[in-house]
Parts: sequence; structure tokens; C-alpha cells
Amino acid sequence: MKFEFIYVHFSMLLNSFLLYGANGYTGELIARYAKQYNLEPILAGRRKKVIEPLAKQLAYTFRVFDLNDKASLIEALKDVKLVIHAAGPFQFTAQQMIEACLETGTHYLDINGDIAVFELIKRYDAAAKKAGIMLLPGAGFDVVPTDCVALQLIKLLPDAVQLDIAFATLGGGLSHGTATTMASKLGEGGAVRRNKKIIRQGLGKKGMWVDFGKKKLFVMSIPWGDISTAYTSTGIPNITCYTGISKNVFYLLKMQGLFNWLLRTNFIRKYFQKKIDQRPAGPSDAQRSKAISLIWGQVVNDSGKKATVRLSGPEGYSLTTHAALIITQKVLNGDFKTGYQTPGTAYGEDLIMEIPGMERTIGEN
Repeated sequence: MKFEFIYVHFSMLLNSFLLYGANGYTGELIARYAKQYNLEPILAGRRKKVIEPLAKQLAYTFRVFDLNDKASLIEALKDVKLVIHAAGPFQFTAQQMIEACLETGTHYLDINGDIAVFELIKRYDAAAKKAGIMLLPGAGFDVVPTDCVALQLIKLLPDAVQLDIAFATLGGGLSHGTATTMASKLGEGGAVRRNKKIIRQGLGKKGMWVDFGKKKLFVMSIPWGDISTAYTSTGIPNITCYTGISKNVFYLLKMQGLFNWLLRTNFIRKYFQKKIDQRPAGPSDAQRSKAISLIWGQVVNDSGKKATVRLSGPEGYSLTTHAALIITQKVLNGDFKTGYQTPGTAYGEDLIMEIPGMERTIGEN
């Protein structure tokens, strides 16, 4: 019996990781699904009154600390092999966690989708290699499926000069965390990559129809994380990202530039945050089970030759949960590359096909 207890305890240590922001909508999903992957998260956050009940409910251990308390943060990570950082908005929270991970030798994953945060984390590449750890932001819907599509496309057309990526969700909804991040970005406009450089432009500057395979939908250009990560993964110099939206909303958003000064004010952002806080935490299990995500990517070279990849699968939060846990399992099993990585550079274009329910089609159009 004593040997059996030691074995179980050792197994738990091998499969253990720290999940910061476990009480958030996506964090809690990751915590609830972890046992399906034989993983044992240490739930963590800054408020004991929400972390402790969740830990007791799921029979996990927990830790409470604030990211701005460096000593407590370092202490919490000292015996941890990997952290999933799920507490956004990441423009306010990523840097503290990354610098602590570098000090403690802890692998870092997050579920960020913010271009500026990817660019920030990329600057820690050399430090991460020296520390022997992997920094892999965007380990969820932002940007696992789109990054895998981008990598698949550059292999199909190695001389591609333009990459367009679009995504849409049929059904589902937004979590508080996603909506809060969006509110914090009100008035900031859009972005594309042109001639290898990130260029700011109006939100929704371009709109078009995309055939996702299962459905044809209208999409508009947005500042998605792949403006940063797809360039790292593929080197394609020109990248535009799109999301599904109604044409009426598209035309309304094209006028946003006239009001960006107002949208950036604290009064407006606090107003939207109040509205967000009054909404449900995120889509219900029933909503998630019925919803699907659609991804379309296309590259073109200077001769006009094209290649296209389409994906369909679980909606965004379910996909995020599975992707983050699959990557965590790989890292804890010793399968990782040191330094800054994208999902594609770390695990290849077929990583996305390890997620339950994914379908992929490849063609010219």
C-alpha cells in the first residue's frame, strides 16, 4: 500500500501544472477537462474566495497570489514545471508571469490572442532558450487552428507572398474574459502585415465573402494574433486576418474611426465593462456542444497560384480547452522546443488534428 501511494503521488507530480486564472470561464473549462488528459492542475488566482471553492469541488490543490507580488509569484512557481496563464487581458498580465517563469525555469503557455502581446513575448526568445524553457502564447483558439493552417499552406505553396486567414463560429457566444479584452481594445482599430511589417489601419477596412466549405459567410478584416504568429511560423510577408460578421455591422464598424477618440475614454470602457459583467460568464455546455468553428486560409504567390485549407471543429472555448491540455501533456512528457514558439513551430501543422472533432480539407480554391 505504501509503494502504491508513493507511485500515485509521483505520478501526480509528473502530471502537475499550475493553472493561473482557473476561476475564469476558460480557466475553469481547462480545470474541468484536465483529468481527461491524466493531468493534475494546481488551481491558482488572486482571490481565495473563488479559487478555494472551485478547488474543493474538483478535488485539486490551489494557490493564491497576485501577479504584481513578485516574491509570492516566484514562490508559487518554484516547484512547477509548466504554467497555463489564463488570466487576461494579457497586455496587463503576461509580462509578470513570463519574467517569473524565466527565473524559476517554468514553461509558459497562455491563451492570448493580442498581436502586441505576441510581439512582446517574442522578445524573450533568447532568455527562454538560456533558461531552457518554452514560451508558447496562443495555445487555444487564438491561434492553434489558424497557425496550423498557415503552416500547412506554406508547405503547399513555399513561395507564397500573401496569406489570408478567416474564422467564424456558428452558435456559441463570448466569455467575460474575451469580452473584457475586446472592451479594453475599443477605439484601437485594426492591423495587417505588409512587406513584413505590422501596419495599423481602420477596423474592418476590408470585407469579403468566404466559402468555409460548410457555409459561405461574409467576413471583415481584424487585428487577429496571426498577424504576428503566422509571420513567425511561415515568413509570409503579407498577412490579413478576418472574422465572420453581418454586413450591416460591418458597415457600421467602418465608421468607427470617427468615434475612436470617444471609444478610448475610460467612461465608455467602464460602461461596456458594466454591461459585460451583467452577462452570463460564457456560453453554456449546451450552447458549446451545438456550436462549431470554421477556419479558412488561402495563400497566393507572385504568379497568382493559390492553395486553400479549410477546417471545421468544436467551437472556440472547447477547442481552446483541448488544445491547451494537449500541448501541456506534450511539454510534461518532455516534448518541447526551448525559446519563443508558436503552436506550429513547436508541433507542426497536424497539431490541430489531435483535437477531437476536427475536419480538414485541402484544395486550390
